[in-house]
Amino acid sequence: MSESHHFSAFNSPRLVLKKVLAKSQQEGDGAVKRVEEFGPLSHVGSLLSLLTTHSPVCVFDFAVSPPGGFPDHPHRGFETVTYMLEGAITHQDFAGHKGTIRTGDVQWMTAGRGIVHSEMPGEANNKGLQLWINLSAKDKMIEPNYQELPSENIPGAEKDGVEVRVIAGEAMGVHSPVYTRTPTMFLDFSMMPGAQWHQSIPESWNSFVYVIEGEGVFGSPNSSPTMAHHVLVLSLGDGLSVWNNSSKPLRFVLIAGQPLNEPVAQYGPFVMNTQSEIEKTIEDYQYAKNGFEMRKYWRSQ
Repeated sequence: MSESHHFSAFNSPRLVLKKVLAKSQQEGDGAVKRVEEFGPLSHVGSLLSLLTTHSPVCVFDFAVSPPGGFPDHPHRGFETVTYMLEGAITHQDFAGHKGTIRTGDVQWMTAGRGIVHSEMPGEANNKGLQLWINLSAKDKMIEPNYQELPSENIPGAEKDGVEVRVIAGEAMGVHSPVYTRTPTMFLDFSMMPGAQWHQSIPESWNSFVYVIEGEGVFGSPNSSPTMAHHVLVLSLGDGLSVWNNSSKPLRFVLIAGQPLNEPVAQYGPFVMNTQSEIEKTIEDYQYAKNGFEMRKYWRSQ
């Protein structure tokens, strides 16, 4: 809720450390992803999505139409969270799991020791967000798992012109049913013109904002407005203040996570703790062993 009309809503307010405009790039088969790369892992902690060694933290804003998509590809050592904004994506993997998530649905996939899967468009126009979340060393080789949350089962609340969907974590006294091995907050906010919001965040967690549509003022009332397709990396603190001073609605996601404080080694879709573990993962995938046994026989339909 709007806990205060003053910037002193928090003892230690989170401010914007870095602002990055997403860049469109081709990914998969005819799909387009906006890729938000925003700094070394030490800045964003446990939240991990990998494109380069120097900028391993990303969130994807993807758009895909038939016949494009994301054909068969592997993962190990982390989780993917897919949140559909429009349309549908059909997923299937080499363990026999298959399903379709539609507008407003969430799929929380724990790749663990290994998954080979495909993600293909289910309608003419399909848009969504995908976050990649690192797993701690003790969880990297667990069995794969899924948590699928239909839109109607995602809890939400509304107050003072602000609406929130609680995908992970807590807001407005509402808690998500999703279990997060790496403690994570994933909130989808919509704010009407003139609304403001002050969201508490665990003080030691790292966090960022991705603006989906509209424009908003984040952190300080004196900050310049941030428009759609920008990522804001936030400083540490006990909460974030947001103002919609525009004449149009604002929509953004706030994502935060508890730092793992572990080394990270990454190669493409594999995220481990050491380079030797990466080399072992590549060998496991190439020779279809230690979690990748089914890749030798499986192709998506």
